[in-house]
Amino acid sequence: MGPLRRGPLVTAPPLVLTVAGSDSGGGAGIQADLKTMLALGVHGMSVLTAVTAQNSQGVRGAWELPADAVRAQYRAVVDDIGVDAVKTGMLSSAELVETVAGLLAGTRAPVVVDPVGVSKHGDPLLAASALDSVRQRLLPVATVATPNLNEVAQLTGVQVESEGDLPRAAASVLAHGPKWVLVKGGHLAGDAVDLLTDGSEEHWLRAPRLDNRHTHGTGCTLASAIAAQLARGLTVPDAVTAAKEYVTGAIAAGFPLGSGIGPVDHGWRFRR
Repeated sequence: MGPLRRGPLVTAPPLVLTVAGSDSGGGAGIQADLKTMLALGVHGMSVLTAVTAQNSQGVRGAWELPADAVRAQYRAVVDDIGVDAVKTGMLSSAELVETVAGLLAGTRAPVVVDPVGVSKHGDPLLAASALDSVRQRLLPVATVATPNLNEVAQLTGVQVESEGDLPRAAASVLAHGPKWVLVKGGHLAGDAVDLLTDGSEEHWLRAPRLDNRHTHGTGCTLASAIAAQLARGLTVPDAVTAAKEYVTGAIAAGFPLGSGIGPVDHGWRFRR
């Protein structure tokens, strides 16, 4: 059988760019982002910001790429191929945050900002000196920001003890300029409840608490899923709802890997 030939009517799927760090264990970061994008039918592209040596037990080391290398990757992709949505993850330093924020400000595409502060294992992935840059430069260019409760506290000082604190937490993040914020309440007791709001409307997203410790990459996966759905043309509430459904299934199918915390299963729909 000869090679398959594509006709002139074949077009590229929606284009999504992730700007994030590499996870050598394959559960989070760039690797999780690209797996999620493939699973949701979009073309994933990447700008690598850092290389980490990590496994199921934690991060053994991290090496940041120069700002010029990050800028060159971004321009190479966006200027030639274009982009329908962008997702940001690990940016690690004030210089990288400001570099990426400047690039995003000149890009006409929805932006999902996952303000990664620490890894699933508690390893720091963002320098304390970069927090002001996240607040002042990165959050204002976000279409959707997706902080967890620890990141809300890190960025705003607001401590969330119960579901009733989520609106106050969301307002504290919105004050820094994103159009929408999704506060992830997964660390609270009870159902996994998240609050999506733009300050005028609220969408509460609930999912049952799953008895599975293998949740490495959850935040990266959710943010990438939102970006993929935005690239497909969904509204922010519809994109977040669809992404929550996808990541809930990925968590349910999370599997053991190594001797620590395993990853969610990005391909769970293929193996159902």
